[in-house]
Amino acid sequence: MTRLGLFLCLASSTTKRTFATISTMERKIIAVCQLTATNDKDKNFETCKSLIETAKESRAQMVFLPEACDFIGESKDETFALSEPFPGPLMQKYCQLAKNNNVWLSLGGLHEKVSPTKVRNSHVVIDSSGNMAAIYRKTHLFDVEIPDKGVRLKESDYVERGKEIIAPVETPIGRVGLAICYDMRFPELSLVLARHGAQILTYPSAFTFETGSAHWETLLRARAIESQCYVVAAAQTGRHNKKRTSWGHAMVVDPWGVVIAQCYEGTNMALAEIDLKYVDKVRTSMPVWQHRRLDLYPELVPLKNEGDIANENTVYQFGQTSVSADAVFYRTPYTIAFTNKKCVLPGHVLVAPIRPAKRIQDLTKHEISDLFSAVQKVQKSVENEYKANSSTITVQDGVDAGQHVFHVHVHVIPRRPGDFKENDEIYRELEKHDKEETGWRSESEMANEAAALRRHFSPS
Repeated sequence: MTRLGLFLCLASSTTKRTFATISTMERKIIAVCQLTATNDKDKNFETCKSLIETAKESRAQMVFLPEACDFIGESKDETFALSEPFPGPLMQKYCQLAKNNNVWLSLGGLHEKVSPTKVRNSHVVIDSSGNMAAIYRKTHLFDVEIPDKGVRLKESDYVERGKEIIAPVETPIGRVGLAICYDMRFPELSLVLARHGAQILTYPSAFTFETGSAHWETLLRARAIESQCYVVAAAQTGRHNKKRTSWGHAMVVDPWGVVIAQCYEGTNMALAEIDLKYVDKVRTSMPVWQHRRLDLYPELVPLKNEGDIANENTVYQFGQTSVSADAVFYRTPYTIAFTNKKCVLPGHVLVAPIRPAKRIQDLTKHEISDLFSAVQKVQKSVENEYKANSSTITVQDGVDAGQHVFHVHVHVIPRRPGDFKENDEIYRELEKHDKEETGWRSESEMANEAAALRRHFSPS
């Protein structure tokens, strides 16, 4: 089986079929679905239930359902009547379904009742224990009229717009960034999610036939290429009622922009393999994140105030790897300081620019100034915490200088008498320390150290 993985479609939503055994020790298998929802909620649920159970039989670890997988009403009044507040009876049924099948679910857009005249279009992720792991409310509403195509939809008449981007969700298949349908026309959102560490973007949709035939695949491939993420797009398909028909063609696109799985007319599920190492490979071979000219156009991520560690779910890109907010103990508009996965000496921490940049020469003057101002403050904090009165401060800038993570970072290492017999031994140790298999710290150890170091910084 190649990296492109599986391209398997099922003939109908009620068909049960067992595929050849797939080893999931390393492979991360997902199922992307399409269906023709109507105003019959019970029937729609049974269709989704069948898809989920079949996906589980095929060893999928996460199942992606489309926007409006709960129902598509024939009028605004019917939409309000069928909608439920969260967590309502339908949500509870899906939570139990996820738990029973030990599988993660992406419910691509449920009608969440918030008032007698408004609903939210809410993308819900449920974990394999049956808990709601994240909820994203659609931020871009589809208010479009194309007279010559017979298209007129005004989502804002009955949908309340979402107010925030949700940090990527940690799942068994990788970090998933959440969006819904029309959101895919706004590349800023995909870049923000990728900037926050997303490896997979998902756009569950109910694209109209007219716009889908013109733009569906082009937009999805563009979002994958620019973000260097997998893109997963579950879809509504076919005729829902006399007023509405959807395009379908649910698909999965890899970070290079290749469609690796797709549902065609008459099919309702495709399986695909997610290879997170391939995400890293694409980002290394085409290093667009290092080439972005944020000195010429605005930053893509709203920045918090100095000292603010941001949302606890925030993930920062750090070269070929990532850093969770739990490990960050200091932040400025341009810089983060975080605890180290592998330490030469106790208190060995790293300071790096938030924007991915490979070399010091790639930094703007503002970033350079902010980086070393942060180093000065961090040095003081780690020396106080570890009862030291000296520090080794060094940058391995480039491969020949020993750089292994291709993102500018400064090592700050508190020093005490006798920690090395000869002082320069520390540089030899630094050169080899992260090449050895032993001594790697756990996430909880890093988080505990970060919590201790945060106390040395006054709130902003």
